[in-house]
Amino acid sequence: MATAASAAPAARAVPAAPGRSRAGGHLLRLPFYLLSLTMVVPFYWLLITVFKPPAELARTPPSFVPQSPTFANFHDVEWSAERVNPGHLQGIFQRFQVDFGFWRFLFNSLFITSVITVGALLICSLAAYVIAKHDIKGRRVIFLLVVASMMVPWQTTLIPNYVIMRNLGWLDSYAGYIMPALAKAFVLFFLVQFLQSLPDELIHAARVDGAGEWRIWWRIVLPLLRPALAAMSIFIVLGEWNNFLWPLIIVQSDEMANLPVALARLNSYYAGPDHQGAIMAGGLIASVPTIVFFLMFQRYFVRGIALSGLKG
Repeated sequence: MATAASAAPAARAVPAAPGRSRAGGHLLRLPFYLLSLTMVVPFYWLLITVFKPPAELARTPPSFVPQSPTFANFHDVEWSAERVNPGHLQGIFQRFQVDFGFWRFLFNSLFITSVITVGALLICSLAAYVIAKHDIKGRRVIFLLVVASMMVPWQTTLIPNYVIMRNLGWLDSYAGYIMPALAKAFVLFFLVQFLQSLPDELIHAARVDGAGEWRIWWRIVLPLLRPALAAMSIFIVLGEWNNFLWPLIIVQSDEMANLPVALARLNSYYAGPDHQGAIMAGGLIASVPTIVFFLMFQRYFVRGIALSGLKG
């Protein structure tokens, strides 16, 4: 009896077979594999379409690997406006009659996104420092109003912002792009939570040493906020780089369009399978900077989320 009783716990303690454990893990991850396919397959189709000539783009059924790879969808050296040739169409860098062509839209997106990201992070970090580390009257009310503004749909601000930009004379200008986008309520909320998790003794020690508030913010607060700023920069960059509705409203000339607006106009001007390659080439150029940016800052993104904890 004693031998049988002592054998029962030993039998329960036998670990599962390694093969069975790995198979169970793969089975549990199957939904994630299927979800990743819905993201990878469209990007793969974009990638192969970019390098297909017009004849291959019109082929039925379509091929899943380019048979005759070409860079003509970016720039076709054999295309001529005087001599129409169905086998040679304008590349993406030949289709816009503006200074510097498609490069102008790429510059607009890079410039606007960079200025908004840097400006929003600096302004929100300064406001978060005041709210989190200064005992001022009404700071809780101010913070609650900022948080409450996150519940208001941003589409409701389109008309007021447009009227303000028109009255200031900032329509079709970089200022009209940038100024309404500098106020980021979620970024401020995130940075306040991050700063509240940091000890106040660091700020007090700097004040005892005679440092002013601007110097404390620049030399102490900003370095401590680096993981959170890197995490927030990903959200700002992706949001502003892909921003379409506000630029569509504020832009009145082709020269001031950003990449999403330029690609939308390109898709409306040119229709049919022959033009898919150039449109896909523009989409590929627009997607590469965001992918590179995320790969560079993804470790800061994970670290910022882990360190902040979003606790009050």
